[in-house]
Amino acid sequence: MTGMRGRLTKGAGWVILSRALVNLISLLSTFILARILTPDDFGLVALATTLLMIINALTDLSLANALIQHDDPTEDHFHTAWTLNLARSALIGGLVAVAAWPLAYVYDDPRLQGITLVLALSVFLTGFTNPKMTVFLRDLLFAQDFMLNVSQKIIGFAVSVAIALIYQSYWALVLGTVASQLTMIVVSYMLIPYRPYFRITYYRELFSFSLWLTFGQILNTINWRLDYFLIGGVAGRTALGYYSVGDNLAGIPTREASEPVTKVLFSGLSLIKNDPERMQAAYTAAQALLTSVVLPVGFGFALCAKSVVLLAMGAKWLPIVPVIQGLAAILALQTLGKLVQPLAMAKGVPDLLFRRDLLSFFIRIPLVVAGLLLGGLHGVIIARMATGLIAIGFNLHLVRKLIGVGVKRQIFQNGRALLSIAVMVAGVFPLQAATEHLGTGSLMLLLQLAIIMSAGASLYICSHLLLWLAAGRPQGPETTILHTLSSAIQSLRARRGESAA
Repeated sequence: MTGMRGRLTKGAGWVILSRALVNLISLLSTFILARILTPDDFGLVALATTLLMIINALTDLSLANALIQHDDPTEDHFHTAWTLNLARSALIGGLVAVAAWPLAYVYDDPRLQGITLVLALSVFLTGFTNPKMTVFLRDLLFAQDFMLNVSQKIIGFAVSVAIALIYQSYWALVLGTVASQLTMIVVSYMLIPYRPYFRITYYRELFSFSLWLTFGQILNTINWRLDYFLIGGVAGRTALGYYSVGDNLAGIPTREASEPVTKVLFSGLSLIKNDPERMQAAYTAAQALLTSVVLPVGFGFALCAKSVVLLAMGAKWLPIVPVIQGLAAILALQTLGKLVQPLAMAKGVPDLLFRRDLLSFFIRIPLVVAGLLLGGLHGVIIARMATGLIAIGFNLHLVRKLIGVGVKRQIFQNGRALLSIAVMVAGVFPLQAATEHLGTGSLMLLLQLAIIMSAGASLYICSHLLLWLAAGRPQGPETTILHTLSSAIQSLRARRGESAA
């Protein structure tokens, strides 16, 4: 147990560092490109990429997860995964290419043809990616995954910014994505040599695990991306540009903070899937820690949204502020029960996730359509916040079904974080209104951000610690964080002592 915990901790460190760097590069890329390009450019490319994502989901095989969950994959398992992925990518590329002309016709913009054809070629090439990268994830070795993610993000960022600066064209968004995908292929073979062969020996075995994940991915993608087509058709490309950029920025804090835990937890839980008590303990500890970290990040970003947009993107992007505020808050709250995904996958019951996604689909889409027709972009945000609250309930009930932890207990275990967030918002919200009169110059905006961020962090941390002390210092995220900080300080002191000697 101790050995696996150490590997999980080390792996989490690599993944967190990777996501932190990717997060930083993504923010810089968005801010720089938003300064150079227009909301219409982002909306135009969002239409093509949404089409790609939906078609991609229709044929997603989730073979990497099947290989990670497999007890002892052979070489033929990897050859089968490579063959199936290549065939899938060829199919996706063909479908996207064929859809280029109808998409351009429906939205009356011939530029969509070229964009979609280039994306079709790039997605075909991704079929050549090395399937053996899953070996590192199975063995909880995440340093290689760090190199893969960071390298492709850096190359994509460099290409996007260079093209935007030189040509000031929407092609910066497209070619940056292509460069990132090509980098992923090359680096994957550099990290672990592999000679693929065409095989379909174990296709039934791999499909048996991945089939439900594929169905769930289809529903999730349509569920979360159909609103892009609806907004583009009803409200126009500029509104879609505001929505797509705001949606992406709102999701970065929550996504980047939770993905490391999700990835590491799936690999770790797969190793103890036959020990219910250890799974329950590992899940509840990881969920409480994730919630205590992600909630202040998500709500903090929502509170800072206006200052960040003015400072980094300019006044032309102010319409995305309510998008960021509403979505960042609800996405942070959806951290409650978010780790049910790796939990269900590790237990080998992805069909439960599919049923959840199916129910969510039939609730979310009608609400989003009604919100768009009745309230435009603001109506969509309200609909998404409502469906987000419903999704939290689904996840909490699914966790109870999988490991027997009741809904009340799950909420109670995260109660200190929820109460601390309420204190933070109550204290920062009036402070935010009071600092707006300082002006919109860069220095004044930086001052506003510094005041809001320091006040929010102080309120959250102090509230959390006081509630923890009042509860009698129980085991929880506070003890984990304090233990980690103590170990880091002791390690630093030891190194200083060795240097002095």
